[in-house]
Amino acid sequence: MAILRRIGDSPYARGSLSGQHCPDIFELSDGNYAVIGREATAELEAELPPDASRAEYERIVVISRETLIRARKDIPPN
Repeated sequence: MAILRRIGDSPYARGSLSGQHCPDIFELSDGNYAVIGREATAELEAELPPDASRAEYERIVVISRETLIRARKDIPPN
């Protein structure tokens, strides 16, 4: 598995002066996506709807609305 490309604009293009420590989304060579964001499992797990769950090895990660909106143009429709 390898990172193929960034999805959306870079942190710098989204206004980060240093371009570091910002949410990001990447397309992986196996077709999945990797997300860099704030870890919020303890904070949000109790808020999950009844039909949602996570495995012990999974984490809930928060990214900004702007990060996702600016990624939309790079996400294929199917």
